[in-house]
Order: sequence, then C-alpha cells, then structure tokens
Amino acid sequence: MLEVSNATKIYGEGPTRVVALDNVSLTVEDGNFIAIMGPSGSGKSTLLNIIGGLDYLTSGEVILDGKRIDGYDENALVGIRRGKIAYVFQQYHLLPSLTALENVLLPLIFAGDGSNEKDAVNILKGVGLEKRADHKPSQLSGGEQQRVAIARAIVNRPNLILADEPTGNMDQKTGNEILELFKRLNEEGRSIVMVTHSPDIAAHAKEIITLQDGRITGRIQRDKKKVTS
Repeated sequence: MLEVSNATKIYGEGPTRVVALDNVSLTVEDGNFIAIMGPSGSGKSTLLNIIGGLDYLTSGEVILDGKRIDGYDENALVGIRRGKIAYVFQQYHLLPSLTALENVLLPLIFAGDGSNEKDAVNILKGVGLEKRADHKPSQLSGGEQQRVAIARAIVNRPNLILADEPTGNMDQKTGNEILELFKRLNEEGRSIVMVTHSPDIAAHAKEIITLQDGRITGRIQRDKKKVTS
C-alpha cells in the first residue's frame, strides 16, 4: 500500500549539513506491523515523518496506493492524513479543555462529519474507555490518555497507523496494554509502522527494521531469518 524509494533527507548546508536519511527504501504492505528501531539520531522519526507527509524529502519517492505523494502540497497531504494515515505520538497531544469523547470527535469535525458522535462513542468503547468519555485528560491516567489518542487516530478508519514511541512514557504493564491494542488493530486489517528504541517492544511487530546513521542496517521478519545486514 505504501512504498518509500531511495529516500534521502538532508538538513542544513556546509559544516552544519546532516544526512538524516540516506537512500532508504521501504515497503509497507497491507496488514503488516513494522517496528523501526535504532539509536537516537538514527533517522527513525524522520522516516516516520516522511511516510506521513509531515516532512519533505530531499530526493526519492513516497508512493501511496499507486500515487506518488512526496510532491503534494500541504493541503493535499492534510487530506491524505485525514482519510488514509493516522498518527499516534508519545506525548498524546490531547486538548486539555475537551473531554475524551470531544477529543476523539475532532477528526470527524475537521472532515465535516462532526455530527456522527456514534462513531466516536463506538471507537472509545473499542479501546475500553466508554465509561470515561466525559473525563478530561487531567482526569485520565497516562495509559488512558494514550488510548484516547489512539481512538482519535482511528476514528476516520485509516488504513495506516504511524506511532512514534507510543509507550515511551508508560510503565511496562500499561505499555503492554497499548501494544496489545495495536496488535488487535493490526489483526483487524490496519497496517502499523511503529518507532521504538526497545527490542522488547519491537518484538510485538511482524517485521523489525533497524536504522543506523540514516541507513537501513537490518531487516528481520518474525519466524524468518535476517534478510539484510
């Protein structure tokens, strides 16, 4: 469904020049669950932002459902993110003045379907928070806030979920609950690309890709031998 081909991203010039991505190619097939690993500064989040249209390539291509999107302007990319790609961040980014339900409703409102509250309620129920729908973020635990963020991300029924260290602020038990939720969403047919620095978290994915200095240095598929090194 999505292909990144020969992606290169360079920041700055001269002595401040940084190659964040160096000729990276990656395919995200329908129904896959990919974990991207690597140390700080390896290019993990840059690659995720390129996939989601939050950053622009210096060179290379991003092809989604057969269409090249790396040259799209911001308005076109916003439309794609609303309908096909969703983000889940480490910091949740919930609006503190809104309830859980109101936060989940936001993407529907932006898409012109804000009256469809039933969908938002059903999504909250699916992440186990229907009884917390009228609570504001300050009244929720970290794990509950992340589940609200996931509900908000999937309310428009995207095909691809991008997650940047989604369990980074959680204890192990809460983090495992979030990972189980991701696995269930994947079993329901959604593709997931998740950035993490933890091998234990990456082990929940179907495929693990390792980045180092902006290059792919390893690719492992579950129950299969290492593909590249």
